[in-house]
Amino acid sequence: MSRRPEESSTVDAWGIQSVWVDAQDESRTVSDDVTARLRAAIGHPPDDLDDFAPIVARPGQDLGLGTVDVACEDGATRQVQSTLSADFPLGYHVVHVDGRERTLIVSPGRCWLPAAWRAWGWAVQLYAARSRRSWGIGDLRDLQVLREWSQSLGAGFLLVNPLHAVAPTTPQENSPYLPTTRRFRNPIYLDVDGLASELSVDVGELSRRGRALNDLPTIDRDAVWRIKSKALRQIFSVNHDRDDFRAWREEQGSSLRQFALWCALAVEHGPDWRTWHPTLHDPDGDAARRFAERSEEEVLFHAWLQWQMSRQLRSATRDFTIVQDLPIGVDAGGADAWVWQDLLAEGVTIGAPPDFFNPAGQEWGSPPPTPWRLRAQGYRAFVEAIRSTMAHGGGLRVDHVMGLFRLWWVATAGSPQDGAYVRYPSSDLLDIVALESHRAKAVVVGEDLGTVEPGVRPALADHDVLAYRLLYFEDGDPATWPPKSMAAVTTHDLPTVAGLWTGEDRDEQFTLTGASRDEVDRGRSTLVGRIATERDLSDDTTAQRVTEVAYRHLAQAPSVLLSATLEDAVQARRRPNLPGASDRDNWCLPLPVRVDDLASCETAALLATILSAAVTATQSLENPHNG
Repeated sequence: MSRRPEESSTVDAWGIQSVWVDAQDESRTVSDDVTARLRAAIGHPPDDLDDFAPIVARPGQDLGLGTVDVACEDGATRQVQSTLSADFPLGYHVVHVDGRERTLIVSPGRCWLPAAWRAWGWAVQLYAARSRRSWGIGDLRDLQVLREWSQSLGAGFLLVNPLHAVAPTTPQENSPYLPTTRRFRNPIYLDVDGLASELSVDVGELSRRGRALNDLPTIDRDAVWRIKSKALRQIFSVNHDRDDFRAWREEQGSSLRQFALWCALAVEHGPDWRTWHPTLHDPDGDAARRFAERSEEEVLFHAWLQWQMSRQLRSATRDFTIVQDLPIGVDAGGADAWVWQDLLAEGVTIGAPPDFFNPAGQEWGSPPPTPWRLRAQGYRAFVEAIRSTMAHGGGLRVDHVMGLFRLWWVATAGSPQDGAYVRYPSSDLLDIVALESHRAKAVVVGEDLGTVEPGVRPALADHDVLAYRLLYFEDGDPATWPPKSMAAVTTHDLPTVAGLWTGEDRDEQFTLTGASRDEVDRGRSTLVGRIATERDLSDDTTAQRVTEVAYRHLAQAPSVLLSATLEDAVQARRRPNLPGASDRDNWCLPLPVRVDDLASCETAALLATILSAAVTATQSLENPHNG
């Protein structure tokens, strides 16, 4: 979709874009009232922000500082005469300028890509991937089984839903895209039987009750967590006094201590820190410190859960590429918002303006970071989120990657239609992603679907952030798609092929979203036309045959990554999430086929054969930037 040049020329001193172009390619002007409310939420940066904010640069770049001393991460001091040398070490350093210390972030400028690598893989909703030994929800042992099965079929990666933690209370948050933190993981995914066996702890009765939850038609996270947390506390009580656990805690530092403290507070006072006694609002205050002292064992328990998550995730993934998903935001009452409450804007949330798929716009419930505060903080919150999500995986998918450039801010009292775009320091953020990508040797995919302003996709391509292309969204031949991309037919927010073809998804949309029958029918007709031609279809064409046609079409894409959803592999007819359907069991639908039985699934084998042949037949992407 084209965008007009006035968009980039109407950004005020607060970063608010007063003129923007909507999904109908019409210019819109932000009202004075919305502008005033957003300016109040953003506030004024200090006058000397540019004197202490981080310097983000690349080797060979002129810093414009003259001759300066740089204290490097490795402990060495290097003198820089204006320009960084071509071999200057990448990383987070300290530069001394006019008697001040400033962070110097040196980035390669491009994300890591393995040389001559092309692969296909499954997109997995891990919670949905239950086995007979699961406790009502897919877990990290099931991820290991998926990894081994995928490898046996020739797959090269798995794309997994966000595994980030939610509050350790009930009711549990169902959406993986509204976590309490983007730095730590959800212990509901722990393989409790495996852990109990490893540590010789008997959880037999709890195990029986947990496995019985597999008989439920949907995933009941509350029931799962009640049983799992009881078993985990039992295991913890007899096996947490270990030297390796103490060493790991020290390595994690204050970030882990603060998160574990928030969890302990949430168990006692509720999952929204804004409802706690005001003395507990300060993570470093005396009240929080006293609570930590008298609740030492509880705080330790939540740190131990994260240690076990790290151990089991490493064991489940081995050296296989797991592309982990990074949500755009966090719960306003959650752990990250508590620790970094000065970073987040008050009285606003992020969302999206009206478009073809959501005529009313969207409001996602997460508070946005204030751009100037992000810089003033040294980008620490962003760095920790990127680094933690990449760990033990080798891949990162950035949800709504356009948010690195601008976010749609919505005042709490308003509707998504009454919002505005606020700009972010995208160049710095992309260079940080590139640096963390190299450190973790992780490929990065940017979810660039929907309304994308000019310059975003070229900037992502310049940083070797892989684009995201969907057969459902593209009118052109997949053979013309960019090689540096991940290609897929659908996503968790869109119909499965079987649901689309049979009309079951259409019926659910009509019933649950309030959309008109004409709108839904037109949408279905458009999507069917993009995955198959008229000669491929007839009234008696099966859903499996349409799925095959769609993936043969997808296989023509030269994309370095080809992705197939497990929902399509098992012919599921209900998508994981139907936006706008608040009464639906979103994020709670198990796969209709158990993980144990995937090896005998005919459609899965067929899709694997199609995509394996495409990867083998097409020349691998040669990447000149990585050796």
